[in-house]
Amino acid sequence: MNKTLKMIGIGVVSLFTASCASHYQVGSISRSRIVVDSRYDRQPDPQAVAFLAPFKHQVDSVMGPVVGTVAHDMAPARPESDLSNLMADILMWAAKDYGEQPVFSVYNVGGIRAALSKGKVTYGDVLDIAPFENKICFLTLSGDKFLELARQIASRGGEGMCRGTEMVISKDLKLVSFKLNGEEIDLTKSYRIATIDYLAQGNDQLTAFKLGTNVNSPKEEKNNTRFIIMNYFREQQAKGLVVDAKVEGRVRIED
Repeated sequence: MNKTLKMIGIGVVSLFTASCASHYQVGSISRSRIVVDSRYDRQPDPQAVAFLAPFKHQVDSVMGPVVGTVAHDMAPARPESDLSNLMADILMWAAKDYGEQPVFSVYNVGGIRAALSKGKVTYGDVLDIAPFENKICFLTLSGDKFLELARQIASRGGEGMCRGTEMVISKDLKLVSFKLNGEEIDLTKSYRIATIDYLAQGNDQLTAFKLGTNVNSPKEEKNNTRFIIMNYFREQQAKGLVVDAKVEGRVRIED
């Protein structure tokens, strides 16, 4: 018997068993993202609309305020994507508010839980992108541990990394080369890094972070990534700027 469980927007898990009496074993796991946007509102269900009507105003008042604008559709992806680049750059942008001067930042692709559609960005859109309680975090890695981190990022097929990163990964997900601002990593130096506390704890297989020193990990709610992202968008909006990001060769898989 072959049973398949489908999860919309998450993926497909196939379970195989020889008989109903046997226990299940995972045969395969696949995943995909589905952008849920205004296209799904073209033919609303009248009963659903009526049911939600009493709550719509209150929800819209919280989730609807516009915090900025993006130049084009953006979605997270490996080895590099416009949205994952943007998230890493926002961590670098925010560092000044903490008296920090990191030379590198990393934001995990798996932590970016939604895409952005071209045009206005609302509070709710940012909440969709960063729904967790992850907070910004800073730490220092020695050169050898920084290179170890780069190998771990390569083994995952890439993550969101800041401008100035040049990483080349082999087809079997081994690190081929890694430069920062055009320079090889100096094993005798130390590197200040901006990330999120979830990764700083060694999660998502980035265990080199656990060897970080001089950790600055603020715990107040205002340090949640969602608020930092919103602050970035609001600053750009106040300047009359449309937020743009693009794939620019920060990470690539070797041909």
